[in-house]
Amino acid sequence: MNDILFRGGRAFLAAGAFAEAVLVREGRIAAVGSETEVVRRAAPGHDTVDLGGGLLIPGITDSHMHPVMAGLERARCDLSQVSGLPAYLERIVAYAEAHPDREWVDGGGWDMAAFPGGLPHRSQLDFLDRPAYIIQRDHHAAWVNSAALRRAGVTRDTPDPADGRIERDPDGTPSGVLHEGAMDLVGLLTPRPTAQDLTDALLDAQNHLFSLGITGWQDAIVGSYAGSDDQLPTYVSAAASGRLRARVVGALWWDRTRGAEQIPELLERRRSAENLERFRATSVKIMQDGITENFTAAVIEPYCRCGGTGLSYVDPALLKGYVAELDRHGFQVHFHAIGERAVREALDSFEGTDPANRHHIAHLQIVEPSDVPRFAALGVTANLQPLWATHQPQMDELTIPFLGEERASWQYPFADLLRTGARLCAGSDWPVSTADPFQGMHVAVNRTEPGGSAHADYPTAQTPFLPGQSLDLAAVLTAYTAGSARINHDDEAGTITPGNRADLVVLDRDPFAEPAAEIWRTRVAATFVGGEEVYRR
Repeated sequence: MNDILFRGGRAFLAAGAFAEAVLVREGRIAAVGSETEVVRRAAPGHDTVDLGGGLLIPGITDSHMHPVMAGLERARCDLSQVSGLPAYLERIVAYAEAHPDREWVDGGGWDMAAFPGGLPHRSQLDFLDRPAYIIQRDHHAAWVNSAALRRAGVTRDTPDPADGRIERDPDGTPSGVLHEGAMDLVGLLTPRPTAQDLTDALLDAQNHLFSLGITGWQDAIVGSYAGSDDQLPTYVSAAASGRLRARVVGALWWDRTRGAEQIPELLERRRSAENLERFRATSVKIMQDGITENFTAAVIEPYCRCGGTGLSYVDPALLKGYVAELDRHGFQVHFHAIGERAVREALDSFEGTDPANRHHIAHLQIVEPSDVPRFAALGVTANLQPLWATHQPQMDELTIPFLGEERASWQYPFADLLRTGARLCAGSDWPVSTADPFQGMHVAVNRTEPGGSAHADYPTAQTPFLPGQSLDLAAVLTAYTAGSARINHDDEAGTITPGNRADLVVLDRDPFAEPAAEIWRTRVAATFVGGEEVYRR
């Protein structure tokens, strides 16, 4: 393998430091510095990558995403690329007509903001000649038709499961929306993907992520959840065969209907992925609550207008013991926590754990101010999904009115977390939202909707959302690179440092040299993993 010299622009090294040129040798960073100095160290016959005035950055690690789910949705009835009920129905009709042999119409990607009150209805899908099961974009609800409800035997007499809710018409008839654990009432009846389907989905997702500069990730659900299928064998097979070229950590799913008796099974699942170069199953995902829009996020004071304080899926009285045992076994714990009560319950469970395990809490939509400094004090990383911190229909019409003014001001406190010493990492939650990290970075810096998004023209979309919580570009880029690589215990990635692996991304511009309002326009020109080019635009 020839040396590779990157020149003709700047390289973002780490924490806001830059260099003129970078040399790669045998898959590692060999030299960093001025162009004159680095060229002198290049071997004869080296290859040159001209940055063309763009920026070279470390490979991005997405700290919370679901690529196999995303790949499956891309192969089914995918609504994520369109907006509004008419467009949804057009795509559903086209999918049904294109696949007359399929027993179900299934897929995902619909947005709550497309429907009054955030709720579609079964009648809107009852024109179909077969059952339909379409997952909401954030995977916390499903839209089904009457045929699907009949197939599942779900009626007005069916009780809500402990971890979910059946949305109902005034007379008690299921309306066609199943929240959280209620999704399984229908979802488990849908056709299961084959092993080849899962592999194809992973490899399709990997190619898409390389095109966005993402060279590694943490898959936030490796297990069976809401009708999904266990991806662990898929990752193990792809890694063993060399088809998985990204570097991935799988967060093993904590079954919230069970307790500590599942830990030996988690240990065995971790062992099944040992000795693989590109994949490890060293994290455990605990989903502690739901989401604010359907009132399942765990909050301290009742929601305005509707009452209720949401759901804590794992009993807080037992949670600390579970986390302590996982910590003793060397697992990293990866929490989903949206509401301020869930965030507090997660932080409480981390008291006395080993910071070396690099525990983290994802989403962090609402954090009570007194809990913000606890992240640094406990050595817990704040795992940010920045794209959601804007004014858009879901925020302005479905969230803020039910949180109240004070609690709404506690949302996505990125700057406060950084100011109080918290470590940050960042991810997308794809396919809940786009995997494009530059869209997320744009929001973290500007707290406004990126141009070109479905809601960019919403009346308040360009009004900064709690602008005092914005980050500068160096901080958020560091979160997506060094911060997220650290969460994956990948200490040879995330910074352009001599000796580190050459997981590198060439950008088509230098976003530091352009207005912050243009960050969203950034595109990837080329992606390298271990010095090998895996994508070129």
